[in-house]
Parts: sequence; structure tokens; C-alpha cells
Amino acid sequence: MAKQLAFYFDASACTNCKACAVACKDRSSLPVGINWRRVYDYGGGGWNPDATHPDIMIPNNVFVYSTSASCMHCENPACVAVCPAKAITKREDGVVLIDASVCIGCRYCEWACPYGAPQFNSTLGVMTKCDFCQDLLAQGLNPACVDACPMRALGYGELDTLKQAHGTINAIEPLPSADITHPSIVITPHKHSQPSGMGTGHIIKLEEV
Repeated sequence: MAKQLAFYFDASACTNCKACAVACKDRSSLPVGINWRRVYDYGGGGWNPDATHPDIMIPNNVFVYSTSASCMHCENPACVAVCPAKAITKREDGVVLIDASVCIGCRYCEWACPYGAPQFNSTLGVMTKCDFCQDLLAQGLNPACVDACPMRALGYGELDTLKQAHGTINAIEPLPSADITHPSIVITPHKHSQPSGMGTGHIIKLEEV
């Protein structure tokens, strides 16, 4: 397999502090409404009345965990396939980039991406998304989100190396099935993590994502 840079995410360590999302937004000076990295709280379960005191509710299989997600720089990126202007390309290192000088703002990539990674900048009239902090990588530095995480729940490296170190899981709820685009990510699941497509919960406080 050709070189493929990928993110590593440890769901068991993430506390939903959103430091990664803030660092990403700050580094790229993103306007209100555009967030290249987002942190989702996913939870579920219910409450049952106590057998002897029906007025008291007892938690039943209640759970919650967080998932940090950005562009997955997929092995088979749907955004590249649908772009009529050929503004989206995949570099030799696997990083998927949008050339703003070529983009026509048709938003086809936004509709095609199962992760909602490409986001339309109405001021500029073009699509934007995570570029893996290519400027920092060129200086031998880490992506801003990786350095910002106080729990060290985020990392990056070559996909094969990350798989050898952390396993091959690349999809948990609320992320879509990995079969769609083969995302370049390796995940250490939280103890309550559920496989994509088999979830019993829902995204909590979506308005805060």
C-alpha cells in the first residue's frame, strides 16, 4: 500500500473538552459556522422504576462517550470522485486537499462526504476542510489538534504503523460505516463504544458540536 497519513483517536481517553476543535479553528482562522474538527457526545440507555419504590427511577444501561472527527483523508475519498472542477486531490502522502483557486463552490463534495468534512465558506464562495495542517507538517510539527489535546487522545502517523500499534478499528458510532470510503483513522474504542450502524444511542446536544 502507498504511504497514507492517518489520524489516531483514543475514545477511551477523550473527555469532550473540545481543545482539538478550538485549536483547529484558531490555527486556520475559521469563521463562525465552519468547524473542520468536531467532537460528538454519543450516549443512550434509559431509566426504570425501582421495584419497591416506583417513584424512584434507576438508570438502566446509561452510557456516554465522545468522538473527535475531522476529514478522514480517506483511502477512497468520495469528494475527489464527485468534484467536477477537479479541485480536490489526494497527495502522495494520502492527504486530501481542496485547491480554492479551482473550486467552483458547487458543494457536490459536501453532499458526497459521509463525514460532512467539506464545508462551504459563503464569504469566499468555495469549499474548505481539514488539510492535515500541511504547513505544520512541512516544518516537522504536529497537526494543531494533536498538540492541543490535554489527554493525548489524538495522534497521527502512517496508517499501517498506527494499525500495528493500535489495531484496525476505524468506525464507531456516531461515525458512518467505514466501508463507504475507507477512512484513514485508527480508533481505540471507549468501553461503551458501539460499532457503526449498530448503535442504540444518539448524538447528545448536537447544537454544541
